[in-house]
Amino acid sequence: MNQNTSSSSSSSGGFTHEKIETNNLLMIVLILVVVAVGGLVEIVPLFFQKSTTEAVQGVKPLTPLQLAGRDVYLREGCYNCHSQMIRPFRSETLRYGHYSVAGEFVYDHPFQWGSKRTGPDLHRVGGKYSDEWHRIHLNNPRDVVPESNMPAYTWLEKTPVDAEALPAHMRALRRVGVPYTDEQIAAATEEVRGKTEMEATVAYLQSLGLALK
Repeated sequence: MNQNTSSSSSSSGGFTHEKIETNNLLMIVLILVVVAVGGLVEIVPLFFQKSTTEAVQGVKPLTPLQLAGRDVYLREGCYNCHSQMIRPFRSETLRYGHYSVAGEFVYDHPFQWGSKRTGPDLHRVGGKYSDEWHRIHLNNPRDVVPESNMPAYTWLEKTPVDAEALPAHMRALRRVGVPYTDEQIAAATEEVRGKTEMEATVAYLQSLGLALK
């Protein structure tokens, strides 16, 4: 009696396992469920941790000029060669400074963490070099870094910032939590009018990583 019951249970269990393995749709659905649950377990708690949702002391929203520079940075694909993430390892912190923390990037949409480093990490480049150094570097990188394989961005010095687009951009960022005021948004266009994309990019680079420097 017991032997028959055991045999029946084993057969039923085998049938269920076989059904999952041989049914592609069922397998895909179950995999998606497992991945979704695992992802939620890891991600959801981060939304309630102060270390990931609140800005560290000293972090402020980008000024209109810095924001325009960030747009240029993204448009030109600078993130393809430069990360903005310093890992908490001795070799990293000795070269670049304090490791990156989430509270430094709460106003960054999207943030520029990454692992690609054809060029050096830029997270703490702010204040490391003068504005003139950055201008020369962007115009012809080999003038200041002879071994650089970075292309020149000479057109930035001749291209004006799109001042009219900034208020809409700042309003969009405010919807996702960046605390821009109505006054800041209203003044943004005049604040950057006449500025070049070179000036904006340099201003953005000089803003990186100052809070924990």
